[in-house]
Amino acid sequence: MDQMTPTVDFTAALGPDFDLTGKTAFIPGGYGGLGEAIAWGLALRGARVVVAGRHRDRGEALAEKLKAAGHDAGAEVLDATQTAEIRGAVDRVAERFGGPDILVNCVGINIEEAMVDVTETSFDEVYTANVKSAMFLGQAVARRQIAAGCGGKQVHMLSVSSHRGFFGRGYSAYCTSKGALVMLVRQHALELAQHGICVNGVAPTYVMTEMIREKMADPKLAEELRASIPAGRIAEPVDVAGPTVFLCSPAADFVTGQVLYVDGGISANR
Repeated sequence: MDQMTPTVDFTAALGPDFDLTGKTAFIPGGYGGLGEAIAWGLALRGARVVVAGRHRDRGEALAEKLKAAGHDAGAEVLDATQTAEIRGAVDRVAERFGGPDILVNCVGINIEEAMVDVTETSFDEVYTANVKSAMFLGQAVARRQIAAGCGGKQVHMLSVSSHRGFFGRGYSAYCTSKGALVMLVRQHALELAQHGICVNGVAPTYVMTEMIREKMADPKLAEELRASIPAGRIAEPVDVAGPTVFLCSPAADFVTGQVLYVDGGISANR
């Protein structure tokens, strides 16, 4: 009788699943607490890492740390709200390092205002930083990936707020922008699938970064935040780095158009 399941050399098929040797990873927003953990995660799997942001000194400082540890790394100055700067930065990365084979978009802001107090200026600022930047970062990198003909990976940082609101918080602009990013991920995934480019999102809950540490300084608020997460704790940046590395790796070659919630169980409770 014919064997229904084909014989597979699992060593050959699965051995390189998380190997990123020779790949260039471009990480806008990569020198923040979350971005730095992701940069290290990708570098430790062999990727050449280029972090980017408005502050040259912070980007170069992280690049030097990575290089001191034996990794190939660089930094770019970039205001991701400016389309021309996005295109220029991606061109420089391609010329200097090759690729980019991987995009991990960590750019994002929040301006908290009660719904009745939201201003057009602040709403536009959040939307531009969180959605417009993602659109044109994805576009600039996709053009390079399509031209190279080798496929690629794009991962956008979302939030649990992409599918749930926050009672008692003025998150109109933030939740709206993160919800829009879900559809951007899905649409880009569909348009780029024919080119072997996978587009996904990672949606964390509160992560112990500088911004959250300020909130955690309030014991009452800290307890409320922990109580809202079934796992009973705030995420650490490394909790997000692992899932992101997975989506950037060959192990996720058949995963696209998805949002991976890294939220300690919050989304399971809604």
